[in-house]
Amino acid sequence: MNDKKKLSDINPLAPIVSSEHLTSPDSWPLSEFEYGMIIAYNAFSRWMTRCMHAAGYSDFSPLDVLVLHNVNHRDRKKKLVDICFVLHIEDQHTVNYSLKKLVKAELVAREKHGKEILYFATEKGKETCSRYREVREQCLTSAYRTLSQEGSEISQAAALLRLMSGLYDQASRAASSL
Repeated sequence: MNDKKKLSDINPLAPIVSSEHLTSPDSWPLSEFEYGMIIAYNAFSRWMTRCMHAAGYSDFSPLDVLVLHNVNHRDRKKKLVDICFVLHIEDQHTVNYSLKKLVKAELVAREKHGKEILYFATEKGKETCSRYREVREQCLTSAYRTLSQEGSEISQAAALLRLMSGLYDQASRAASSL
């Protein structure tokens, strides 16, 4: 007798989760949400590195790409601590390593003001961000536009993600005190 389930035996309305052993009867939606975040995070990370590759740079991690775009944001000089704060990254050394890679690639420059080091996008960095945007428009944004004309669902999802990040932050603080 074969113990494997057939596709027809699987409930098509069953929640899709990554770790069923973590769920309780009333937490399936949370587990579904977490699985969605896992696959969305991995897809987004893969997208950033491939888009950056198409823009001319293949040796950058997703964090490197995020840091470059944050440094370029609003054409303002930024401190390491501010970059970490905006990107919600606790481990400053990982962002510092990304900044060193971006400085070495001449996409970001730094200047010292007293004890502070400020980072800013170079012209080469700004051009790279522009090429990234062109690839984004061609490959991603054009497809996104066919999904929704208003974008309200995406805005609601973004608001939910920000809300949930607060819950996860609170839970992580509680877990660190156990």
